Amino acid sequence: MKEKSTNEYGKTLNLPQTDFPMKAGLPKREPELLAFWQEIDLYNTVAEANAGKPKFILHDGPPYANGDIHLGHTLNKLLKDFIVKFHSMDGYDAPYVPGWDTHGLPIEQQAIKALGLNRHKVSAVEFRQRCRDYALKYVNIQREQFKRLGVRGDWDHPYVTLDPAFEAAQIGVFGEMAKKGYIYKGLKPVYWCASCETALAEAEVEYADKESPSIYVKFPVKDSQGRFESANTFVVIWTTTPWTLPANVAISLHPEYTYVLVESNGDRLILAKELLGQFLAQTGRTAGMIAQEFTGRELEGVTCYHPFVERESLLIVGEHVTLEQGTGCVHTAPGHGEDDFIVARGYNLPVISPVDFRGRFTEEGGIFAGMSTKDANPAVIAELEKRGLLVKMTKIVHSYPHCWRCKSPILFRATEQWFASIDGFRQEALEAIDQVRWIPAWGRDRIYNMVADRGDWCISRQRTWGVPIPIFYCEQCGKEIINDETISHIQGLFREQGSDVWFDRDAADLVPPGLQCPHCSHGSFRKETDIMDVWFDSGSSHAAVLETRDDLSWPADLYLEGSDQHRGWFNSSLSTSVATRGTAPYRAVLTHGFLVDEQGRKMSKSLGNGVDPLAVIKDMGADILRLWVASVDYRNDVAASPGIMRQVADGYRKIRNTFRYFLGNLYDFNPETDKVADQDLLELDRWAMNNLHKLIRRVTEACRAYEFHVVYHAVHNFCTVEMSALYLDIIKDRLYTSAPHSRARRSAQTVLYAAADALVRILAPFASFTAEEVWQFLPGAKERARSVQLMPWPAFEERYINPELEAEMNRVLEVRAVVSKALEQARQAKVIGHSLEASVTIYTTSEDLYALLEKQDMTTICIVSAVQLAAPGSEVPTTAYGDGAVAVDVAKATGIKCERCWMYSTQLGTHPNHPTVCPRCTEHLVDRASDAASEQQRNAQ
Repeated sequence: MKEKSTNEYGKTLNLPQTDFPMKAGLPKREPELLAFWQEIDLYNTVAEANAGKPKFILHDGPPYANGDIHLGHTLNKLLKDFIVKFHSMDGYDAPYVPGWDTHGLPIEQQAIKALGLNRHKVSAVEFRQRCRDYALKYVNIQREQFKRLGVRGDWDHPYVTLDPAFEAAQIGVFGEMAKKGYIYKGLKPVYWCASCETALAEAEVEYADKESPSIYVKFPVKDSQGRFESANTFVVIWTTTPWTLPANVAISLHPEYTYVLVESNGDRLILAKELLGQFLAQTGRTAGMIAQEFTGRELEGVTCYHPFVERESLLIVGEHVTLEQGTGCVHTAPGHGEDDFIVARGYNLPVISPVDFRGRFTEEGGIFAGMSTKDANPAVIAELEKRGLLVKMTKIVHSYPHCWRCKSPILFRATEQWFASIDGFRQEALEAIDQVRWIPAWGRDRIYNMVADRGDWCISRQRTWGVPIPIFYCEQCGKEIINDETISHIQGLFREQGSDVWFDRDAADLVPPGLQCPHCSHGSFRKETDIMDVWFDSGSSHAAVLETRDDLSWPADLYLEGSDQHRGWFNSSLSTSVATRGTAPYRAVLTHGFLVDEQGRKMSKSLGNGVDPLAVIKDMGADILRLWVASVDYRNDVAASPGIMRQVADGYRKIRNTFRYFLGNLYDFNPETDKVADQDLLELDRWAMNNLHKLIRRVTEACRAYEFHVVYHAVHNFCTVEMSALYLDIIKDRLYTSAPHSRARRSAQTVLYAAADALVRILAPFASFTAEEVWQFLPGAKERARSVQLMPWPAFEERYINPELEAEMNRVLEVRAVVSKALEQARQAKVIGHSLEASVTIYTTSEDLYALLEKQDMTTICIVSAVQLAAPGSEVPTTAYGDGAVAVDVAKATGIKCERCWMYSTQLGTHPNHPTVCPRCTEHLVDRASDAASEQQRNAQ
């Protein structure tokens, strides 16, 4: 069965009819291929085929199960899929176990919003059940969406952090850290989100611009300790958080800075000498002579009156004071700042924190009781103004910490929390970092600095949906109890019944039978009500997943997430692993950038510049998304837009059309019987094989270096330039006009088959759907493997690399490029129409180039009817096109057009049975008739 097609010259060609379609139609065909993969149980089939090979473990960082997937999920999951599929073809057993993070604030927020829950009015167990249902709903939704992307994984057996076995393993990690003394409870200022009503870890804080009041405040000196006259003297502080002033107990100075006592508008003010000019400029004040100078150390111990609370404020010294802005006299409220807390602790100052979990002042806040911190700002300013202690108030826009979930500004609030002591294993963690391969390399410095500078990890949360902190308190002495016995008992309960049991039962039903307080021997207990930071959940996954599944192993070969996870999952996983096992849970860590639009702007709902991957799949197909991910250098921020997706689709069509050309010309090719031996390949075909194996070498190296954009662009260039624009263009004449079994045609088909076979395997990890479709039509492929994903990666073979041949062909193609330009010039001058109407003469001054061109079939290479080579030194006509080395003169070809090959010939009709074809085509037709007769005879016998 033949189909009619027209080439670029308008020539009708007889192409084989195959079922491989011309148009992509991916949205329709991809689900059919998904069904095929499910039918053959592809994941387990690959696993069985690779059993016994070296393991390669990519451990999946769990996304939150709280909504449909977005483009960030797509980028992340497809990069993982590329790596797993490549390694499984490159000689490894590479299982992929997907996971989900199913606890914590993101799930609570979405459940409350979607289900209309009030967590304060339903029981803890009921609230947790609703959160569980919501999380599992989106586990199932996201699972189907990831599968629709073509991601291959153990979707029937993923890990979820709410699984009882996972929770039990997590309790084990916590217990081991507690046993080593790394877990403690303490009163410290922590990041607090009043909107979410919980403490936050550093990884849950992001910085954004915020407008705040900027105020200078006078603290009246009470006792100068005889160092200066106290009357009408004030220490001036500057703050952008007026609401923290009720908690003030001190003013911090730098011990070595110089401070001045200066007359200003009738007051005697103390502030840093270096900041005096800035202070006067910003407040509009004037200043007289400086009365005295002191170091900060000399002012230590001076006391001031609190501006509006019956309390003293002590002058203390601390190295955290800077001269960047303000007055060099830092308002110090140890209940609302880490630096404040640390410096005040050295003076045994009280920690006052008069703000509750909702961000409202308690009775301890005095006249501000009941106000939110936001409402308290103007109230505090008004009180200062009333008392004559407000020097100046303006507005300032500055970078301020926000909750990365609800985007609200956070507070620093001193509360009793559970902490993991980073100091206990910081040095081991820093040493472990240097044993890991970081991709890109700058990732090492980023996480190293974070760990080096990190404070203790606040691991407790005042929420309900999560793994409870498994600690009991003695009712008699109040001491906490956590030991091997309690941890083992709670692990058993969680493994059997899940962590809901902690909320469903009283402490008496949870403690091990016969437990007595090791401090006072009392036997009555209460339980901790806080849950663990969700980062402790996912940070324990190396123990809960890698160490518990037979198909996985610890440590992982690779963790792969966005660059924000240096402070998130990479960091928490490192901490739990080093604290319990002394080393990192990963051998390598790869990070990708963030998503931006074509203008480089971060994608956001407010800008409306996001790209919905589900819409792209519906409109264009998942392979377009897959090739988009393959085309970008993910190590930097990644641009996406509808226009970019259309560009990728254009590139995809060119690659697909190359495959269509391959398959269309391999319909009668049996690779077992028709393949031409290497030594019998035509020179042009040997050049093509050289280029193919150079491609295989390049993309293999790129895949092993995780540089997938190199793979995409190399394949795209190979298909569109080296193949379509050159090689395929040149060989189509012998493919369509040579005798079916001729050496010339079989030689070209041998190259087409080799290229198709290599490219389909190279593209299998990337354009998985299209590669599978091509595999089903490639001759002999289904007999080798049911799926292309069961095939090994194509091997680079040195024997095909021929630098001398490549250099020669490059010179020939340079001449061809000059001929092409000359033909275009002749076409514009109306000398010819299409190139087969041309006869060209090539002039060269080079003897060796002339000798090289003499060996070539330049007529075929240049796709013209005739080529003459002028002897070196021949006079070049003025009508020729070219430079000094090569010139080309184009004339109208003589003779009559052969109706079969469309080339012009003066010798048509040399065979009585074929009067309208040229001698070359006559020879092919005779050969074809002879082949047909022989075939008929064989069939008859």
